[in-house]
Amino acid sequence: MSIRLYVGNLSKDLERQEFENVFADFTDDLVSVKLIADKKTGKCRGFGFVTVKTDEKADEVVEKLNGQMLAELPIKIEKALPRTKPEGEAEARPSGEPTSKRPAKGSTRKSSTPAAATAASSSASVQPDPRWAGELEKLKQMLATQTTSS
Repeated sequence: MSIRLYVGNLSKDLERQEFENVFADFTDDLVSVKLIADKKTGKCRGFGFVTVKTDEKADEVVEKLNGQMLAELPIKIEKALPRTKPEGEAEARPSGEPTSKRPAKGSTRKSSTPAAATAASSSASVQPDPRWAGELEKLKQMLATQTTSS
């Protein structure tokens, strides 16, 4: 079973070839090497992932390369957390990595079902806008008289 390793604390100016060269001693044991780059600028985002063939090789890579200097920064290597995406949460990250609470650009947070949205809007904890409270009360009374008279 292959093991995915998180490689962090990378320079923003790091090139893919430099990143791959760090793992040159382990080429026979590597499945993939991926440097994460910003979509707009193409520059390194400060982390990447390396997948190795076995758990033993993963431990060996972590032991030999964790803390090694790369572009004047000590790299951080650890086993990556599994890729689970619970509903409404971002990709799992290694401990110590910041997470963003903002929704993706252009997306809005809406309920997945119309019934849930209706239930949420008719909840007793939701208060009406005070500017329309009087009008709302009149509408409620009109509705109550309609349902009792029919």
